[in-house]
Amino acid sequence: MRPVRNSAPIWPAITAAGLILGAGLAEPSAAQVSGRVSVRDAGGRQAPDLGDAVIYLDGRGPRGAAPARPELAVDGRQFRPRVLVVPAGTTVAFPNGDPFNHNVFSLSEPNAFDLGLYGRGETRSRRFARAGLVRVHCNIHPRMSAFIVVRDNGYYAQPGADGSFTIRGVPPGRYALHVWHERATEVTQEITVPAGGLAGVEVALDASGYRWVQHRNKYGQEYGSGSQRERY
Repeated sequence: MRPVRNSAPIWPAITAAGLILGAGLAEPSAAQVSGRVSVRDAGGRQAPDLGDAVIYLDGRGPRGAAPARPELAVDGRQFRPRVLVVPAGTTVAFPNGDPFNHNVFSLSEPNAFDLGLYGRGETRSRRFARAGLVRVHCNIHPRMSAFIVVRDNGYYAQPGADGSFTIRGVPPGRYALHVWHERATEVTQEITVPAGGLAGVEVALDASGYRWVQHRNKYGQEYGSGSQRERY
């Protein structure tokens, strides 16, 4: 993977988890952690959905800014976006744009919920009070899945299409850096952010062994087969 260029010298350290850290100095006014993510699919191919990864830091800090319209829309038997990151305490809307009913739910504690059955043009909402990963599904359409990453500080980012990311406003100190993607094992690494910030971070995730597994319905049961799986 092409390294992130930085004007300051970089001393890379390769960890056992596959995380390469470059401790270069950013501008003094830019307290940030920046770098690039790559995800390798089967056959060595680079994954096309780098933007669905989430990079975040553990630690105390101010609450992040919620999206202007925090929503996970239902459209064409899909959730849009597939991955949503919000600060704890955010209320997320789930508008239904399909001409049939959906039943959006999650069994992920401590943010489990069930919005019940609702139709086209209707919107149901849910407030997410606790940090964690929320796996979202539909009780009618078994292939519908999405993810809400709820964070208790503002130190998080999603990469661009090229895998580059920047987490701004990070005070100096030690943090646990996490990189999550739905098809890969999450990478966690202790990092130290100097006063000038940390640049040149490169994270390589391995999704080559990913195999899709059908989730269970809101009762913890299999969806069944044939006409029992989807009525519309």
